[in-house]
Amino acid sequence: MNSIIQEVTDRIIERSKGTRADYLAKIEKARREGPHRGTLSCGNLAHGFAACGKEEKSDLRSMIKSNIAIVSSYNDMLSAHQPYETYPQILKDAIASVGSVAQFAGGVPAMCDGVTQGNAGMELSLMSRDNIAMGAAVGLSHNMFDGALMLGICDKIVPGLLLGGLSFGHLPTIFVPAGPMPSGLPNKEKARVRQQFAEGKVGRDALLEAESQSYHSAGTCTFYGTANSNQLVVEVMGLHLPGASFVNPGTELRDELTIAAAKQVTRLTDLGTSYTPIGHIVDAKSMVNGIVALLATGGSTNHTMHLVAVARAAGLIINWDDFSDISSATPLLTRIYPNGSADINHFTAAGGMSLLFKQLLDAGLLHNDVKTICGDGLDAYTKEPKLKDGDLVWEDGPQTSFDTEVLASADKPFKPDGGLSVLKGNLGRSVIKTSALREPECHIKAPAVVFDDQYALDAAFQSGELNKDCVVVVRFQGPAAIGMPELHRLTPPLGVLQDKGYKVALVTDGRMSGASGKVPAAIHLTPEAYKGGLIGKVQNGDIIEIDTSTNSMTLHVSEDVLAARDATVVDLSDSHVGMGRELFAGMRSTLTGAEEGACSLFFEQQG
Repeated sequence: MNSIIQEVTDRIIERSKGTRADYLAKIEKARREGPHRGTLSCGNLAHGFAACGKEEKSDLRSMIKSNIAIVSSYNDMLSAHQPYETYPQILKDAIASVGSVAQFAGGVPAMCDGVTQGNAGMELSLMSRDNIAMGAAVGLSHNMFDGALMLGICDKIVPGLLLGGLSFGHLPTIFVPAGPMPSGLPNKEKARVRQQFAEGKVGRDALLEAESQSYHSAGTCTFYGTANSNQLVVEVMGLHLPGASFVNPGTELRDELTIAAAKQVTRLTDLGTSYTPIGHIVDAKSMVNGIVALLATGGSTNHTMHLVAVARAAGLIINWDDFSDISSATPLLTRIYPNGSADINHFTAAGGMSLLFKQLLDAGLLHNDVKTICGDGLDAYTKEPKLKDGDLVWEDGPQTSFDTEVLASADKPFKPDGGLSVLKGNLGRSVIKTSALREPECHIKAPAVVFDDQYALDAAFQSGELNKDCVVVVRFQGPAAIGMPELHRLTPPLGVLQDKGYKVALVTDGRMSGASGKVPAAIHLTPEAYKGGLIGKVQNGDIIEIDTSTNSMTLHVSEDVLAARDATVVDLSDSHVGMGRELFAGMRSTLTGAEEGACSLFFEQQG
């Protein structure tokens, strides 16, 4: 085992001794009270199966056949989640075929950053994760279930379902993906048209046509943002069937994997001999495995918050130093847009998940002594699913990459370290996604141009005010301020400035997500401006220096001058009312900082 990976794992285990013990005790107590429907009164149970058929009612009365909860984020506005429309019946039929029962326990919301980008609805995006967690918990709270199937794909949905599922950590739980859409307009071409639009070289018709050719059918968007990072991380943590993450929707293989997931969860319940609850699968080693895979593939920076929160839900305490140290030991093995020109389907064709598992295991970068939904260890995940005469089988995956420009080997990686760094300095702490930068390292020292909201940057860009070397500061975007919206709409204008030859970077207490690209972006800055962070005192013209070779971020203003300055005060009332935002005031007021997961669910973290 790589010594740094082992060291990080050991310190997570040590710092989490108390909280992990409490968590395991909680789920063991819940297990002892099950199967839960056996504790219900006759009236409770009658309500629980009133709508079931005669045979299902008989099965649920017997207490010897498992009842599986289906929790779904289906809606047909999101391409990634549209395939889930037909899943409940497929899952019910598959579970019935092995003598068990499934009930649709509840639906959870699923919003898309790609739709809300640059709009007021984006300010609900991050908070929707905790809402999803609570929705999943409500669905599971009826004490009717022996296991669960979680149907979710995109940005906040999978982390939310993980949080909700871990609150019922005594239940075996399998995540059921729907897969990415087939490849459309190459992501690099889409980005080029976006930048041309920002420069005024093409009109809205051309931009919409390019976007429509890129996002063109049911399935997950094909670039390597948070949605596909979710799928990869969940599989590496052992909560998907091997090779399930990136099989396209509407294919026979996709359907067979869905059926197989349904049958598999019935084998893991406490009514049998292979009891494997999600709370036992998600431990310190599986969390570290997920982080390793995320960094080895240059995945979404959103997970520097999501995985912190997910770990805490399992009684584990991880922080950004853990990410940074793991990144230093983890080679970058993939080039998937925005870290390259390939999409997730190209990654699958190059060798995909089975080869990624093999490379990381052979290099001693993944813990193999872990539990998964398929049993002990990760060897099953080096195999890939195939159909043979209509039957689903798993065969040995490729031994080498079919395209080393997309999926490299651990001994000849694209970079010797992972795709993320943690920056520290007098401004606070932030993360920067380095895997997509034009140069291996970033060093910029330039005057600040300060904005108190993301929309003000447009006018400055159009007027030419930003035509210079500069560090763009966008503040009051943090969790407590306005819910920490994603700021990806800033990328095209900043990319234009970069292409003009200016040295530009972004510093913000907001998010840039999995789509962070070629522009150096120090994001998730904590403490945030709204909570008194020093970023609230930055003024136009102040010199800011970012250096990824030293992982430093410095505001070059003397302490005396800063002490004499008043922090900027901004009226955020317009961001707290309308588009449903007023309903989230209570949640927003309890969100922790970015490094603590930007989470409202664990109040003891508030201090």
